[in-house]
Amino acid sequence: MASNDAIYGYDPRDPAAPNRPTTYGQVNRDIIRPLLRPTALWLLAMAIVVGMMVWGGFAWYQQITMGMGVAGITHPVMWGVYIVTFVFWIGIGHAGTLISAILFLVYSRWRTGVYRASEAMTVFAVMTALLFPVLHLGRCWQAYWFFPYPNQRQLWMNFKSPLMWDVFAISTYFTVSAVFFYVGLVPDIAIFRDHSKGLIRKVYGAMALGWHGTDRQWHHYMAAYGFFAAFAAPLVLSVHSVVSWDFAMAPTAGWHSTIFPPYFVAGAIFSGCAMVISLLMPMTYLFKWEPYVNLWHFENLAKMCLLTSGILTYAYGMEYFIAWYSQNPYEWAIFSWRATGDYAWAFWLMVFCNCVAPLVWYSKKMRTNPWSLFIVAAIINVGMWLERFNIVISSTAHNFDPQTWALYSPTWVEVGVLIGSAGWFGTWFLLFCKTFPAVAITEIKEMVAPPVKGAGH
Repeated sequence: MASNDAIYGYDPRDPAAPNRPTTYGQVNRDIIRPLLRPTALWLLAMAIVVGMMVWGGFAWYQQITMGMGVAGITHPVMWGVYIVTFVFWIGIGHAGTLISAILFLVYSRWRTGVYRASEAMTVFAVMTALLFPVLHLGRCWQAYWFFPYPNQRQLWMNFKSPLMWDVFAISTYFTVSAVFFYVGLVPDIAIFRDHSKGLIRKVYGAMALGWHGTDRQWHHYMAAYGFFAAFAAPLVLSVHSVVSWDFAMAPTAGWHSTIFPPYFVAGAIFSGCAMVISLLMPMTYLFKWEPYVNLWHFENLAKMCLLTSGILTYAYGMEYFIAWYSQNPYEWAIFSWRATGDYAWAFWLMVFCNCVAPLVWYSKKMRTNPWSLFIVAAIINVGMWLERFNIVISSTAHNFDPQTWALYSPTWVEVGVLIGSAGWFGTWFLLFCKTFPAVAITEIKEMVAPPVKGAGH
């Protein structure tokens, strides 16, 4: 008995869906087909993101050779676009762990089509975020001072600094996410190895770590995968909570609030799910993966965005209520200025992008419309960058002493680095799409009928 979901794609709950694959061989062929075969559209996209990355590299070169003065970072705004974008990319990296680890532990079946690309997005987003503390450092060649190492001058890090907490939290998160990502890839790498020849077969054979799909291997694999899922799940809450403490531990007006950890975690999941929609939807239609990644999956991601958008809207309101109820003149002044002052345009645009625009998804018709999904997801990502801009810039530009108030505007160097970071992320993601299966082959097979005799494997 077909459900209404079958109208717009393959739903694993519906065995009568018209696009449902019927054999394991068909799954292998459909997902492996785009690999190592660059199309003109892929080459064009790669040229664009590489160009963005080169431009960002040139901007960074100007900063290294001429000093931090070429950036707009000055007193009192000592944290500019670099820290804004750092927090943005860390947030993007959280949806992958949520979708792959937490939804795996609760046996949510809609994760199957989207979790592989989400995990890749996590790894590459964290790699992008890690660039920004180094960029903001200025003397990037001294970045090793972030880490404990024996030295003759007996220098040590300041563990009281939340910025130092970031180094350990994010490096741990990146390590666990990368290992979790690779462990999940191993069975699919072995499938691609078996469909390859020559040097490519040898390379992927080495990466498959001797995988042959035996019962013993599957037993140990599932135990390891479950362990990493359980280990990675708390990191969704802990890492972005640590990032929020960069702000909440400071006495700066507008930052010193206990609402920041849950507020930042909800925002991270919100922006990450929107980014998954933005990345996967073009891939789905380009690679003809509708039987495996379709509107059923995107609708569930939209529902996740609706939930977290509601939490963010509540947090925005509570920030103003707390500032008013506390009767702290400094707190109320910064929040009043945030909505009416020089950066009011960023505040109200943020409210529209994060609180108003997602409301269209309460209509099932809009949740299952590809254009609505793609456009609103893009709006959400703009809004989440603006949220971090509001938090970082408004509080530092309009702090306690009126004599220090100033307006901050990014220079071309900062904008160039921002564009370059998007190019860096896009380059890694496009390379991943052409070298590894972006959809989990082995888990997709669990949802299709057993192979027909003689139909291939």
